[in-house]
Amino acid sequence: MSIVIMVGQLILGLSILVILHELGHFLAARAFGIKVDKFYLFFDAWGFSLFKFTYKDVEYGIGWLPLGGYVKIAGMIDESMDTEQMAGPPQPWEFRSKPAWQRLIVMLGGIFVNVVLGIFIFWMLTARLGESYIANSSIKYGIVPGTIGKKMGLEAGDKIIAVNGKPIARFEDLMSSKVLLDHTVLTVQRGSQTLNLTVPANVINDLSDYGIEQFISSLPRTTFAIDSVIPKSRAQEAGLLHGDSVIAVNTTKVVYFDQFQAELQANKEKTVDLTVRRNHETKLLKATVTKDGTIGVRLAYDLPKEKTINYGFFGSLPVGADKAWGTFSNNAKAIGKVFNGEAKFNKVVGGPVAIATMFGTQVDWVHFWTMVGLLSMVLAFTNLLPIPALDGGHAIFLLIEMIKGKPLSDKFLERAQLVGFVLLISLMVFVFGNDIVKQVMKARH
Repeated sequence: MSIVIMVGQLILGLSILVILHELGHFLAARAFGIKVDKFYLFFDAWGFSLFKFTYKDVEYGIGWLPLGGYVKIAGMIDESMDTEQMAGPPQPWEFRSKPAWQRLIVMLGGIFVNVVLGIFIFWMLTARLGESYIANSSIKYGIVPGTIGKKMGLEAGDKIIAVNGKPIARFEDLMSSKVLLDHTVLTVQRGSQTLNLTVPANVINDLSDYGIEQFISSLPRTTFAIDSVIPKSRAQEAGLLHGDSVIAVNTTKVVYFDQFQAELQANKEKTVDLTVRRNHETKLLKATVTKDGTIGVRLAYDLPKEKTINYGFFGSLPVGADKAWGTFSNNAKAIGKVFNGEAKFNKVVGGPVAIATMFGTQVDWVHFWTMVGLLSMVLAFTNLLPIPALDGGHAIFLLIEMIKGKPLSDKFLERAQLVGFVLLISLMVFVFGNDIVKQVMKARH
């Protein structure tokens, strides 16, 4: 059932984005009097569609090949590679008959809608929920670094007090792109020492392999106690009770949750001795750890309270726009790192499997719309890339036409479209396989 929920959210989210993206092209074309022959969600490859109907000379439908969608604009060389319509003389209602600036607007219409949608979603989420965060100054026991953080020199209990010399106000910002993508210097307080540690420029490669939790855990370092025991669990068999404090696993003292968690992970499917403090008494219990490194308890933590900022309806607009633009610029930074050699291409790109995993296996509408907002900005950025067959490729050719004063030849555009289409199909195959490899690697880690 969890897989069905995950895939269902993926299809719903991408369908919303594709339909609205293509609607941007459709409305722009109609606004300039350009005829649109088809409007499809997914591709009706070889003429086969799951559903279709015709309304006002436009065929609307759902194709069988779930690789996006398209609008077929009359008089335009596009992914349909329908060159027959281009053989006759240009008609006034065709794309090719319109001024270059109008055709450019049609090409950028989908990207424009994606940007507006992304901003709108983040605006509404901010207006509805505000912004919740934990003040970095309220973190009592410091951070818990993962594999990536430890590799760059961070230790459990460190307190990160500044980024590039500027005090950091929100704990969550330590896991943000401003830290991870900008080759930043962290000012770390470790006991009586103050250290400067640099985030590696190629950290994005490790983030792809291990996940962001292996940089710094989203849960600050904290003490803990047993809040409740799951019925029929290993913890119940061991005799653990609400309010117990585990102070040692075997002979290793544990004060913080990350220490307790590490000991359980190190003793999977083994029986361990738990030293427990209960009502000012110390007891020794035996528990068998599961293969997942758990014993079946819900814990209470000593965490600082979250703060919430409410901006109001209109005050939320610039905050939402900033979040949307941040997603767009992060994608640009990631691609930039590929070109300057700081990131591997296969570490930066993600496909359907990765996106489905990000949606998750639970129905959470706030998370769902957050993901749709993020993906809308990703789709805008991706389509702006100057690759033939993408909107950005068409836009580049139109800009060249505007500079030259005459259009590029139909033969050139046909060949460029074919090259772009083959490139995109190859990229999709690569990305899908890359997703599977990533999932396998994360499972091993």
